[in-house]
Amino acid sequence: MMRKVCVLLIFLFCIENLNAQLLKDSAQILKMQAPATFKAEFKTTQGNFIIEVYKSWSPKAADRLYQLISTGCFDNDIIFRATIKYVQFGINNDSTINSFWDNHNLPDEPVIGSNTDSVVSFASGGANTRSAQIFINMRNNLKLDTALGYGYPPVAKVVKGMDVVRKFNSQYGDDITFNHQDSIYIKGNAYLEKNFPGLDKIISATILHQQ
Repeated sequence: MMRKVCVLLIFLFCIENLNAQLLKDSAQILKMQAPATFKAEFKTTQGNFIIEVYKSWSPKAADRLYQLISTGCFDNDIIFRATIKYVQFGINNDSTINSFWDNHNLPDEPVIGSNTDSVVSFASGGANTRSAQIFINMRNNLKLDTALGYGYPPVAKVVKGMDVVRKFNSQYGDDITFNHQDSIYIKGNAYLEKNFPGLDKIISATILHQQ
């Protein structure tokens, strides 16, 4: 029992250090630029999946994904939305991290790709509000290419493990997305674990070695 407590304390210490480092190095982090293409592996409670990011589809979004993954912002991240249409995640357990990214929203970009099955795009709540949340299309959602007058520009595609993505807990549907995001931003994973038990989680996300 004592060993488990020690491991937990070390984990929490590492997370706190990561968050502090993110805020300290914010200027450098926001300057990080993605290569033309790169792959990232997401380890989850259901297994692993790999995405390939294409900067030509959405340059600013590709840079942001590179920044988020490189700084561990998807680690320990609960997948709060899983429906027949979308899988969505990207709200950090630390409210200061959420505030940081929300204060550095991305400007809109032209929609070059299309929101087809397994394609990844950033979520947004209006014009120029893409921040840290991403979603994976679970089917062809072509209306998103022109939705709200600006659309949702794709940035990546799941190239391995889409079967894993389809296993994520979908019992809560869209309820959390539409009614509880403010609470998650402030209270983090504890809020979800208490009120919506059984949700799946991103254990870690890592950029794979580039050839």
